[in-house]
Amino acid sequence: METEMQKTVVPKPFSAGLFLTYRCSGACRHCLYACSPRWPADWISREDAERVLQSLASSMRGRYPPNAPVGVNSGLHFTGGEPFLNFELLLGLVGIAAELRIPGIFVETNASWCVNDRLTRDRLRALKSAGLRGVLISVNPFLLEHVPFERTRRAVRIALDVFGSRNVIVYQGIFYEEFVRLGIKGTLPLEEYLKRGVGLAYAELLLSGRAVYKLAYLFPRYPARRFFGLSCRQELIRDWHVHVDNYCNFIPGFCAGLSLGDARHLDEVCKGISLDGYPILKALLLDLEELYQLGVEYGYRERADGYVSKCHLCIDIRRHLARHGEFRELAPPSFYEHLED
Repeated sequence: METEMQKTVVPKPFSAGLFLTYRCSGACRHCLYACSPRWPADWISREDAERVLQSLASSMRGRYPPNAPVGVNSGLHFTGGEPFLNFELLLGLVGIAAELRIPGIFVETNASWCVNDRLTRDRLRALKSAGLRGVLISVNPFLLEHVPFERTRRAVRIALDVFGSRNVIVYQGIFYEEFVRLGIKGTLPLEEYLKRGVGLAYAELLLSGRAVYKLAYLFPRYPARRFFGLSCRQELIRDWHVHVDNYCNFIPGFCAGLSLGDARHLDEVCKGISLDGYPILKALLLDLEELYQLGVEYGYRERADGYVSKCHLCIDIRRHLARHGEFRELAPPSFYEHLED
């Protein structure tokens, strides 16, 4: 019989994001999921998406009051990558989610596609008619490097008209207001922004994903032992804001590149995961030192320049393990190839 330590139960999520793709119009330096134009145009199939959405619907319905506004960490959001790169697929999946009565349906976008008023309005109206409740428009200095700010302003203006203020999230509003105040037009390199703007003190920046490789120079570094004694249990086993990617990997929280199983069979995943088959997951639930020692067994060497966060230590070891072993929880494998795009 399996002991409690050999098997872990995953709670059914009450909020989630569904990736249409990892392909994106840009390769933001802070991207948790290492999205970029260099990813193949792999899109989730309608069949797989419908199976995932059916599973999510059963765990999300009845968890929210009627007509509640969309929220960053509530309901269901379609994301990526940039979901508007395949608008017809996005439109179809919104319709499926609406038919399943999934609450709080919204889409997350970088607004790179908002090249004129007519296209922007037509697409947002079509999505609303299909059942979309709202939209989240990402705004930050990293996106500003490749998305002209005029497109962001257009997206915000028209989205407010189509969905109303209760169902439009400008994330983060502090940067949107600052960019307006600075009179920014077009794009702006991050280094130039840091000379002119308020900087990254207000950025909700998670030091994981591509950020630990592209932005580490901005933060103090520590030896690996600084993070020994810490686990990732809280991040790995939670029931809010999980993600499912276009390969149907069930991604816990923001732990990109780590899969708890096949989200098409969510009930089976939530019944419990046998940790004997997931040595990396088992280590992370116990202590980061356990993951470090596993990495050493496969030839991992501590970074001489140190780590900016426990997530940096974790992802650096996982990247090494993905290159030197076979671990089914390290999925999709190509995530680790795009961290430094």
